Amino acid sequence: MSYETFAAVVVFSFVSSITPGPNNLMLLASGVNFGFVRTIPHVMGIGVGFASLLLGVGFGLGALLTAYPGLHLALKVLGGAYLLYLSWRIAMSRSMAKDGDAKGRPMTFSEAAAFQWINPKAWVMAVTVMALYADPQMPFLSALLVTIPCALVNLPCVSAWAAFGVALRQFLADPLRLKWFNIGMGVLLALTLWPMLK
Repeated sequence: MSYETFAAVVVFSFVSSITPGPNNLMLLASGVNFGFVRTIPHVMGIGVGFASLLLGVGFGLGALLTAYPGLHLALKVLGGAYLLYLSWRIAMSRSMAKDGDAKGRPMTFSEAAAFQWINPKAWVMAVTVMALYADPQMPFLSALLVTIPCALVNLPCVSAWAAFGVALRQFLADPLRLKWFNIGMGVLLALTLWPMLK
């Protein structure tokens, strides 16, 4: 991979990872409601799940979905339904977990990793970056070379959203503010489905 291609992958990954999407909105809400430490498994699950999705697409899964549109549709429906469920859960949350409080729980590592496989934005990112930057002459090596910088850039980007949520905790300690924040996050998360409906 040339330096120019590597730089382009890094820029693409930064822009697509730092912009709002299902993962970042959920991390923002988790940072507010559970704090940073309890959100770390969610952050790490996104990183590992997204890297595995990138490798899957790079190793030919994207072509499989193109060849079988029914499978692609099923993935979209399943992902959309789960996203709406998560939106509802966030919107209905009414209290902020205190340190050491067992009430409520953030998304686990395995849930966050599995979610990447039905996350519409993650699929768009994975298919786009592999189509643009992977070399068809060396598909496996180039898929790996694209995945590594994407994964390394993605982790601090999504972590920043959780940290931003933590920064809002004091302001949102007021129950009424927290209620409307969570409703807003739930609605915004549901709205991330809009591009998928076109």
